[in-house]
Amino acid sequence: MIRVDLHKRLGAFELAIAFESDGGVLALFGPSGSGKSATIALIAGLMRPDRGAIVLDGRPLVDTAQGVIVPPHARRIGLVFQDAQLFPHLSVKQNLLFGRWFTPRSERRIAFAPVVETLGIGHLLGRRPGRLSGGEKQRVAIGRALLSSPRLLLMDEPLAALDAERKQEILPLIERLRDEVRIPIVYVSHAVEEVARLAARVVVLANGRVAMAGAVEDVFGDGAAQAGESRFRRASFVTARVARHDTHWGLTELSHPAGTIWLAGHAGPPGRDCRVIVRATDVTLATAHPAGLSVRTALAGTVGRIEAGDGPLAIVTVDLAGHGHVLASATRKALAELDLAPGRPVFALIKTVALDEQAVAVVPP
Repeated sequence: MIRVDLHKRLGAFELAIAFESDGGVLALFGPSGSGKSATIALIAGLMRPDRGAIVLDGRPLVDTAQGVIVPPHARRIGLVFQDAQLFPHLSVKQNLLFGRWFTPRSERRIAFAPVVETLGIGHLLGRRPGRLSGGEKQRVAIGRALLSSPRLLLMDEPLAALDAERKQEILPLIERLRDEVRIPIVYVSHAVEEVARLAARVVVLANGRVAMAGAVEDVFGDGAAQAGESRFRRASFVTARVARHDTHWGLTELSHPAGTIWLAGHAGPPGRDCRVIVRATDVTLATAHPAGLSVRTALAGTVGRIEAGDGPLAIVTVDLAGHGHVLASATRKALAELDLAPGRPVFALIKTVALDEQAVAVVPP
């Protein structure tokens, strides 16, 4: 468990945050300049707070009131940055083993061979970083952090510099770390897809303060955490249970109290919960159950909040029978013609081809 309560002034910017996590992946989410990377630096010991405390598994790493400041190398915290920051003059193997130098032999609980196998980097051990791709560098950086046998892993936008294909290589590896190695992770990102797939809890930062905190579905449910974002970035998360796999058509049927969600491909074993990312621009609203359409998913709900300014567009939050929300982007003209207002029954229509099966998160049991 980690508990953070910190204050730090950086020029005109003031960071004043408090949050805690009891394991798994905690995501720090927010726009650039909100204080995410500064928080990571303070936890790692790369900066000192003006006042406050950091407690990891009951051990104070920082307590300014008591004069406790544990040096970075003694905190047993692994770090993975956006830039892999590998030593260019060392081989991959030497980079991997570097972190172990600061870990007492009696506390080296993570072995070299399993990490290399999990990350799929055995064929790279003799190379130097200059001969690695971006995705390969990040694999090595993750391995180096793991081999220090950390009590906590800090990941500061580790996928931000990678293209979509490389991200899809690394995300499953982070999921395996979460589920198999079980090292608690604080994960910084402004990508809702990464947060939905990896995190159980999220802390939203804004202007150096905690704006919201809680379970992913709760924080992102009504859209407030993404207010002000481009309509192309707005998304919601819907948790549904795998009902069955339609092998004939290659589809997965997900059961939700508001209706059935159809997903392309295989999405985990029956009975397991999945978290599906639904982009607001991929949702169509209807006042009656559809007929004669290729759309397979129609979720029944009621109109909640409507975000509409002076422009032509609006964002509608649809309450899904009290089991989560989905956001829909629509024109204000369409809302007026449909006479949509808070409390009005509505159906959220989602095309199966609009749901990215690679971004679906199977929720750990």
